[in-house]
Amino acid sequence: MWQVIGQDKILALLDYSLKSGDIAHAYLLLGPQHVGKKTLAISFAQALNCDGQGVPCGQCASCRRIWEGKHSDVISIGPGVRKAISIDDIRELQHLANLPPYESKHRVFIIDGAEYLSVEAANALLKILEDPPPKLTWLLLASDDQYLLPTVGSRCQRLELRPLPREQMRRFLIESRQVEWSKADLLSRLSQGCLGWALSALDGDEWLEQRRQMVSKLSSLLDISFAERFDYAQARAAELEKKHEPAVELVNAWFGWWRDLLLTKMDGMDSIANIDYQDLLRAQASVLSLGEIKEFIDKLYKMQQGLVSNANLRLMFEWLMVNMPRKEVIT
Repeated sequence: MWQVIGQDKILALLDYSLKSGDIAHAYLLLGPQHVGKKTLAISFAQALNCDGQGVPCGQCASCRRIWEGKHSDVISIGPGVRKAISIDDIRELQHLANLPPYESKHRVFIIDGAEYLSVEAANALLKILEDPPPKLTWLLLASDDQYLLPTVGSRCQRLELRPLPREQMRRFLIESRQVEWSKADLLSRLSQGCLGWALSALDGDEWLEQRRQMVSKLSSLLDISFAERFDYAQARAAELEKKHEPAVELVNAWFGWWRDLLLTKMDGMDSIANIDYQDLLRAQASVLSLGEIKEFIDKLYKMQQGLVSNANLRLMFEWLMVNMPRKEVIT
């Protein structure tokens, strides 16, 4: 069975393609981080090679090996610590693409973080997609296709994964994972409909302490001196220099906090994510103008773009600290 929740239209399309044998040579899976792109890619790779009933069965040897990442015909690459997918990565896949499947019916190459393909890598991939080998399917995973070479995207069948509605997420956590209502509600808000994030948070309660520390630091940045902000920026840059995903997660968390400030300022408290920090959000929103909040959200969006284009991390953090409004917050 498919291991993806809440993407019924996409699963129906893939089921039809499997039954009709009309499999595209390349798919572009789009959606925010943790929405289920990698899980869908692995499930589809299982379906293409399943030897059991109810494709993908999840129980046959092929399905199990793919799920465990041990199948020689299902290969996944991503940006890793280099923050980019190089032409050498694609050349290696290009060499493997010309070989027949080794232990299964169908080869599957997964490029996780396709927006991080270098220009040279994207052009090399384009040549392969224009003349696709048989019995090979490419699965390109991306959070935002605006950073992907348009000609690469045009060679793929586009599948856009949508975040789960809050009520559906909350119901799943309560019924399938036996999570208490208040925690399920908080996770459904913080995850912004991305089930993978919510499930990872359930692995242990350390995320609560990490989040408490993050919120404490976020709330203090408004009224500390610029010198202290620069110390913070340099410390974060040094910590995250070779940790691309945590850097993205941190900026996304900032984005979520300032989105909540915007909603608070506009009397939209029912829609905030950080529901357990309502008093702090009200205190901060009271000293900020609507224009200041919107302007800083624009700065956060530009920083998200900078992370994709591999801009200098220390300079980006320092630039963000300079552009953050400085206000005294009384709590």
